[in-house]
Amino acid sequence: MVNTSRPAGLSPAREIDGDAWSGGVNIYYVPSTDGTVIAVGDPVKSAGSASADGIPDVTLGTAGSAVRGVVIAIGAYAAGSIYADPDQLSLRVLPATKTKNYVVAVADDPGLLFEVEEDSVGGALAATDVGLNADLVAGTNNGYVSGWLLDSSTKATTATLNCKIMRLVPRSDNAIGASAKWWVKLNNHELNSGTGTAGV
Repeated sequence: MVNTSRPAGLSPAREIDGDAWSGGVNIYYVPSTDGTVIAVGDPVKSAGSASADGIPDVTLGTAGSAVRGVVIAIGAYAAGSIYADPDQLSLRVLPATKTKNYVVAVADDPGLLFEVEEDSVGGALAATDVGLNADLVAGTNNGYVSGWLLDSSTKATTATLNCKIMRLVPRSDNAIGASAKWWVKLNNHELNSGTGTAGV
């Protein structure tokens, strides 16, 4: 079977214990001074500050660095409240140049598994790669969702890599090979103690 390539960043799949994802998220702040493009499905990392009312801020994540979680939704921000801006209800991507402050809902539970497509650069992942770690690689969003992928060429036991490869997504339209979709755990997570665990 030939897999269809549809990069969409990371999307929550389930809890690591097999339970369904509850939909739980935390709200983070993205100030107008942030110069990164952020889409639904992108990994984000702490930016080291907060809004005037104490909401911690985030910025776009980077390959090989600890991440806070994955963006699930985007909205406008007003001090003391989070509201839906009628002009931004369909917003899926925050531009690099922002005219206002925003909030993002982030799936930041270190125990979540996410679905992500591999880039297959340098060859596709194999069944024997399950248990290894790999970095994420940035990709251009399509105007709606993230273009980030799992960087198959970085697979290794290294504990600081972004993700731990848990298993192939069990779906009839998905098979091991180019553009396969995998369940991964954010291995190098800001809320873990340490930088992650080594792959096996």
